[in-house]
Amino acid sequence: MNIRDLEYLVALSEHQHFRKAAEACFVSQPTLSGQIRKLETELGIALLERNSRRVLFTDAGLRLVSQARKVLTEVRVLKEMASEQGDSMSGPLHIGFIPTVGPYLLPCIVREIKYRFPDLELFLYEEQTHELVQRLEEGKIDCAVLASVRETSHLIELPLYNEPMWLAVPENHQWAEKQNVPMQQLSGQSLLMLADGHCLRDQAMGFCFAAGANDDTRFKATSLETVRNMVAAGNGMTLIPELAIPQSRRSSGVSYLMATDPVPSREISLAHRPGSPLRARYKKLAEVISECVKLTLSVSD
Repeated sequence: MNIRDLEYLVALSEHQHFRKAAEACFVSQPTLSGQIRKLETELGIALLERNSRRVLFTDAGLRLVSQARKVLTEVRVLKEMASEQGDSMSGPLHIGFIPTVGPYLLPCIVREIKYRFPDLELFLYEEQTHELVQRLEEGKIDCAVLASVRETSHLIELPLYNEPMWLAVPENHQWAEKQNVPMQQLSGQSLLMLADGHCLRDQAMGFCFAAGANDDTRFKATSLETVRNMVAAGNGMTLIPELAIPQSRRSSGVSYLMATDPVPSREISLAHRPGSPLRARYKKLAEVISECVKLTLSVSD
């Protein structure tokens, strides 16, 4: 048994398909199938049920997959410890971003990160918070930029910035010419929101409920851009994170107004596993991200 065999086994459990698992491991399907059979022979147990078209693991197979995940996570930690002996800002770094942060933050930071740390090789992933947390726990990514929520409380979180949310209304709305709107004025209003699973939805709704507003149950979006387009089409209003707002406060059919009393906002952090030996690397990265964002946001902490 070797580490590669465990990677094949875990990939098969994740993809539930031999060809897809083989592609994920960059090997041929016969190679992966053969190694799984070899592992079964070596262990003297059946890991898969062979009488089904589907990939079905036996009880012993499921237990081995669970243990293999733990072993692979520890192997990754060992590799991180080894890489720390050299230049801490060189080599691969796998970073995750939530969808309401990635598209708007990355243009602000990628060029500066590459300039500051030319030997750092970035691999970027965009997924919802619960998926990024799972990837972190399984050692598939090194760190993640996300909004601080209960799901991330067991991780080490390095504060990056506090991001205000602005009120976005159609350009022909009665408030369109205003500079700011107190949150109390949203009382009785219905706002367009992202679908369940997006942490921004929960954070925005917290402020809306406190102001006496609610969400428009007729519409649930899977992306911030869909919500923005619905506002532009005159179908309602919403709260938009400041990094997602264009320089012109009136653009593409949408007017952006500063929400006040209180200013709705969210805390964005760089999260990593508590046991990671690359804490110094994450700290340097967090410092650069914070510097870049402070030049962009109009409201400081």
